[in-house]
Amino acid sequence: MTLMTSQPSGSSWRLLQPRSTDLGGGLVVRRLLPAASARSVGPFVFFDHFGPVMLTGSAETDVRPHPHIGLATVTWLFEGCQMHRDSLGSVQEITPGALNWMTAGSGIVHSERTPVEWLNQPRPLHGLQLWVALPADQQDCAPSFQHIEADRIPEVGQGPVRVRVLAGTAFGASSPVRTASPTLYLELILPPGSSLILPPLAEQMALYAPEEGYSLDGTAVEPGVMGILQNGLDRPSVRLQTRSGATAPLRLMVIGGAPLDGPRLLWWNFVATDRARIEAAAARWQAGGFAAIPGDDQERIPLPASPF
Repeated sequence: MTLMTSQPSGSSWRLLQPRSTDLGGGLVVRRLLPAASARSVGPFVFFDHFGPVMLTGSAETDVRPHPHIGLATVTWLFEGCQMHRDSLGSVQEITPGALNWMTAGSGIVHSERTPVEWLNQPRPLHGLQLWVALPADQQDCAPSFQHIEADRIPEVGQGPVRVRVLAGTAFGASSPVRTASPTLYLELILPPGSSLILPPLAEQMALYAPEEGYSLDGTAVEPGVMGILQNGLDRPSVRLQTRSGATAPLRLMVIGGAPLDGPRLLWWNFVATDRARIEAAAARWQAGGFAAIPGDDQERIPLPASPF
């Protein structure tokens, strides 16, 4: 599917369609960012939605060791389980409701594998993989890793609506996640028949419903489509409402934050403000210059054959 945007006349938002890729075994990945019409939303420069799918026991979904620079990876699962390992020595099982925030900075290597107890049996997989670009003056910072368990993520009620604050501050609650720049990441759960007035919580914001359609200021929005709100803290609030006749709760993800401090280049797993940094990282990976993952230093993903 080609990435396209549409904007109803007079609205303070526009819709961005995904580009979908079938990776086999029923696993579909929908990419929303980056897009030609939306390179970023706040510091978010990459947005992938994978699943939902029930994988067979023989399905191979491991992501072998690979490097990153200049960004933070953000993993959020709705279903399933992954085992995270990185070159700092972090070993962390990722489960639904917990947040993984890995800051690459000057360089990190990680892998994402199926836990041993989940192998050779049918298993669900559904979640989001996002990248946050680091500010220009922090893109070479020391790498770090944060794992926030589900019970540490603040949750607030707005009437019947449940709001989980994964990053940033909203509705009087603040996430314990340390971010390099003003960042907003929320999960909204709207019961059937409910609505929420969403104020401008950040200068740039976008909405994404992974499973259920909804109404945005009275306009029907299908699941898998990103609603990008007009920039600025002085923009009008928007009204979010569950679809008429809905029987399941509506899950809406909200991303945003302050605009980036300049354009970013993305190539393979690297994000940087200039070409030289990406070329140096590519040469470093090719030469084996990144630190290895303790206990998982085999099967590295090779550098793509195509040049930057």
